[in-house]
Amino acid sequence: MPTLDRIRQALAREPFTAPTLDDKRDAAVAAILNKDLDLLLIRRATRERDPWSGHLSFPGGRRDPTDFDMLHTARRETVEEVGLDLSNADLLGRLDDVATKRPVQMLVRPYVFAVEDYGDLKLEASEVAGIHTLPVAHLLQGRGRSSFTFQWQGNDVELPKVDFDDVMLWGLTLQLIDDLLHRLDGQGTGLRRPTLS
Repeated sequence: MPTLDRIRQALAREPFTAPTLDDKRDAAVAAILNKDLDLLLIRRATRERDPWSGHLSFPGGRRDPTDFDMLHTARRETVEEVGLDLSNADLLGRLDDVATKRPVQMLVRPYVFAVEDYGDLKLEASEVAGIHTLPVAHLLQGRGRSSFTFQWQGNDVELPKVDFDDVMLWGLTLQLIDDLLHRLDGQGTGLRRPTLS
């Protein structure tokens, strides 16, 4: 069973830091744990030009030229999207930066925070269609984990996924979560992670 101290220790390892790109292509997200060690996930609103439209993700978004740094971006975007102020939250550490190439080139920097509870969240309807919580313990046990076939440029690609609450977690956000899980148990990432049998 994970503990907050164990997660903090797992995040003590220096994360991979990629060179930032520019204000339009740098983004930061907030992986937020409550006292029960549930992760807060948002379901992105359906928007025509958003390549991650409708996907599950962490609160976050692109860096603004007025942001002091990427940490400020993660905190600002979280307030804007779900009304949760992280200025007094416990910053546990960072996960590895992820540089995406498809569907768009972007650098994503994930920060991990702990709060007592999420409080009364206020969703920005133009960006967030709903929220979900997912226990880290369930993720470590491999609950709901399997794979699916994704069509990419005419080819079938097998990708990992986690099904819960009638939604599917996959892609970039699952890649970030797998970084945390592997730091906690050393069981690998992606298709290598064990499933609940």
